[in-house]
Amino acid sequence: MSIIDNRKAYHDYFIEEKYEAGLVLEGWEVKAIRAGRANIKESYIIMRGEELFILGMHITPLSSASTHIHADPVRTRKLLLHGHELAKLIGKVERAGFTLVPLDLHYSKGRVKAEIGLAKGKKQFDKREDDKKRDWEREKQRLMRAKG
Repeated sequence: MSIIDNRKAYHDYFIEEKYEAGLVLEGWEVKAIRAGRANIKESYIIMRGEELFILGMHITPLSSASTHIHADPVRTRKLLLHGHELAKLIGKVERAGFTLVPLDLHYSKGRVKAEIGLAKGKKQFDKREDDKKRDWEREKQRLMRAKG
């Protein structure tokens, strides 16, 4: 069950592989995500040593958040992956010129997970080509409906 999608990632990148990662969150963040108050459009993933972190993910705190905790909506959050997945990702990102982008937030067994994609950037002409294909598919469907 998806909470938030990052459609912009599919427009800007070719997604080669997808991974499911856990997120280190605070209690108020989980409540806000369940209320649908998160945004991952402008976020990206970086590597520090052997760990992955997501930057730029904005989680707007609820008005009923705790009074003794100062909520930082854009703090850096750690991603949790298995060791063999991390080793594979680190190798590809450092050598092959790939980047990591968050694709969506979803629930898995009651926990909030992030789907991250190993991606390669699209050039402008690739984006135009995708738009042309999408328009042609839409036109084909329209023509088939008009005939039937």
